[in-house]
Amino acid sequence: MKNMKLINRHQLGQASLIFLCVGLLDQAHAAPVAAWEGCSVIPADAERLACYDRLVGPPPPEPVPQAADKSDTQPVVAQAASAEPKLLSTLSRHWELDDEAKQGAFLFRPHHPNYFLPIKYSNAPNNSPYKDTFTQPDLGLDSIETELQLSFKIKAMEGVFGHDNLDLWLGYTITSFWQAYNGTISSPFRETNYEPEAMLVFRTNYELAGFRGRFINLGMVHQSNGRGETLSRSWNRVYAQFGFERDNLAVMIRPWVRIPENNRSDDNPDIEDYMGHGDVLAVYRKGRNAYSLLLRNNLKSSDNRGALKLNWSFPLVGRLKGYVQYFNGYGESLVDYNYKQQSLGFGVSLTEGM
Repeated sequence: MKNMKLINRHQLGQASLIFLCVGLLDQAHAAPVAAWEGCSVIPADAERLACYDRLVGPPPPEPVPQAADKSDTQPVVAQAASAEPKLLSTLSRHWELDDEAKQGAFLFRPHHPNYFLPIKYSNAPNNSPYKDTFTQPDLGLDSIETELQLSFKIKAMEGVFGHDNLDLWLGYTITSFWQAYNGTISSPFRETNYEPEAMLVFRTNYELAGFRGRFINLGMVHQSNGRGETLSRSWNRVYAQFGFERDNLAVMIRPWVRIPENNRSDDNPDIEDYMGHGDVLAVYRKGRNAYSLLLRNNLKSSDNRGALKLNWSFPLVGRLKGYVQYFNGYGESLVDYNYKQQSLGFGVSLTEGM
C-alpha cells in the first residue's frame, strides 16, 4: 500500500510536470536543456516546482497603456485644417485664378454686370444723335427710360499652348436702352450696343505697392450698335488689362489702342477724343454689398473728356440684388459717344460681374 501511494505521488508529479511544461512553452525566457533535466530529478514536488519557477521566471508584466503622444495627433490636426476649403477672392472667382476656382471649359459665367433698371432718369436725353451726319428732327425722347444689360463669358481653352497659367476666354455683352414709357413714339429701343470680345488671361502673382498682381488680360473687343450706313457706330480695340487686389478691394487698369479703319468707312473717327485711351475699374465688397467705380479719360490737357460710372448692389431676396447706377460724362452708349449727360437708374441685379 505504501508503495502504491509513492507511485501515485510520483504519477501525480509527472502529470503536474506535463501540464507545467505545456504552460511554459509560451513563456519569454528559455533555459538550457540540462537545467530542465536537473529540475525533473528532484523527488519533492514543492522543490521541483520551485526549480521550474526559477528557470522560467515570473510572467512578464502586462503592458501599461500609455497616453497618446500629442505630437502624433498634430499632423492629423494639421491635415484636417488644411482640408478646409480655400477662401477665394473676387478676382479669383471671376477669372478662376486659383486651382480651387477652376471649373473647366465651355461653361457660361457672368462677365460684366447683369442688371435691369426699370427706372432710369437722364438730365439731357440726346434727341439728335446724328445731327453731324445729316439733318435730323428732334426724336422726342423722354427723360425716363429703362436699361437692360446681359453679359456672359466662357472659357474656350484651359492651359493654352500647354501653359497652366494661360486661358482663352470669349465674352459677349448686350446693352439696350428702351423708351418703355414713351407711347408717343411707340416706346422704341432707341439704342442697343453689342460687344463680343476674346481674351487671353495670364495668371500672375507679384506684389506692387501693397497690392497683389493677379492677372494680365490681353484682349480684342468689337463694339457696335448693329446699324448700317449713316446710323452705324462701331470701333475695334486691342487692350491689356492688369488686375490687382488687396483685401476686399480689386483694381483693374486697362489701356487700349484702337484698330485703325479706312477713313471712308469709319463711322466715328473722333471716338477716342471722347471715349479715351483706357479705363480704370475699382470694385470693393463688404459683406453682400458691392461698390464699383469706373473712370475713363482721353488724357488730354485741353479738351479733356471722359466719364465716371458708380454702381452699388445690395441684397434683396435670395440671389436677387438691388442695383443703383450713376453715370456722368461722355459715351454712356455708342450713339452718345460724343454727347455728355448725367443719369441715375434704379433696378435689380443677378450678378455683379467686373
